[in-house]
Amino acid sequence: EGMALAYGSLVLMALLPIFFGALRSVSCAKSKNSSEMPETITSRDAARFPIVASCTLLGLYLFFKIFSQEYINLLLSMYFFVLGILALSHTISPMMNRFFPANFPNKQYQLLFTQGSGESKEEIVNYEFDTKDLVCLALSSVVGVWYLLRKHWIANNLFGLAFSLNGVELLHLNNVSTGCILLGGLFIYDVFWVFGTNVMVTVAKSFEAPIKLVFPQDLLEKGLDADNFAMLGLGDIVIPGIFIALLLRFDISLKKNTHTYFYTSFVAYIFGLGLTIFIMHIFKHAQPALLYLVPACIGFPLLVALAKGEVTEMFSYESSAEILPHTPRLTHFPTVSGSPASLADSMQQKLSCPRRRRQQSPSAM
Repeated sequence: EGMALAYGSLVLMALLPIFFGALRSVSCAKSKNSSEMPETITSRDAARFPIVASCTLLGLYLFFKIFSQEYINLLLSMYFFVLGILALSHTISPMMNRFFPANFPNKQYQLLFTQGSGESKEEIVNYEFDTKDLVCLALSSVVGVWYLLRKHWIANNLFGLAFSLNGVELLHLNNVSTGCILLGGLFIYDVFWVFGTNVMVTVAKSFEAPIKLVFPQDLLEKGLDADNFAMLGLGDIVIPGIFIALLLRFDISLKKNTHTYFYTSFVAYIFGLGLTIFIMHIFKHAQPALLYLVPACIGFPLLVALAKGEVTEMFSYESSAEILPHTPRLTHFPTVSGSPASLADSMQQKLSCPRRRRQQSPSAM
């Protein structure tokens, strides 16, 4: 019963950031509040990603073997403490905006840190935020302190869910071919490091940071103080999640008012994750989740496309650049030069000229 509760909860927690992250990745295209662009993964990035991930994983493994695990985890805890607060603040910001009254005194702030002077002045940090963002940061900091002091699994999962949702929302694949390259490369990466060596399992168990979702299998016996955890890496959520989000944007581009490919890939993810848990329970050994998730998330939508005769449309679709929703962000001050009189004349000329609307591509529309 405890095992069923643990793995069922992990599946549910994995689905939440994929579902809402995919929706937010689409809705951000309609936002007019920010000029920030999401990070687009190209085919070259996708091909290099498994190599970079392998080097990082092996480096962490060697660090844990050479240096004291206690000091490494202390350093990583501080690092993820800061990242977790920012990620959680960005996640809860849209929800918290509904609780602020209309007359809430929302003031704008900007934190600027520069290097040098004169023409050689360079901006290091230019951080723009408002009072509502400060409230979200304060609430997220409470969770951060809780995690830093107790390393409680609930605080870990709050940060993990925030990281996953932000990853699905802010990382965009430019087309289906790139998604197949990325998932295929990480399929080999996951299988090799889990079955070929003990590196992946060692790092996952030694790494005390919110890079995985955990749920206690002995919760029914020990309550919130349970310590026998089942775990799921965030990569097994974010990587398939950004592919599922791409298929949702493809569904919308077809303009058929159906989300066939999104729901198909979503069901495929549930099937793949359930199969992973089943195989792990049968063989009593850690399983590379991408071994089952990648064929399911690519194969199911591809079969649907073959049945509907839309394979060409699927692989020719190019995801447009989307705009992120409003959040505390790095910005740049405009360069202002000239006398006040010349600036006033320039502004007057711009106001007197009609603004020409930029032509949008069909995919962006």
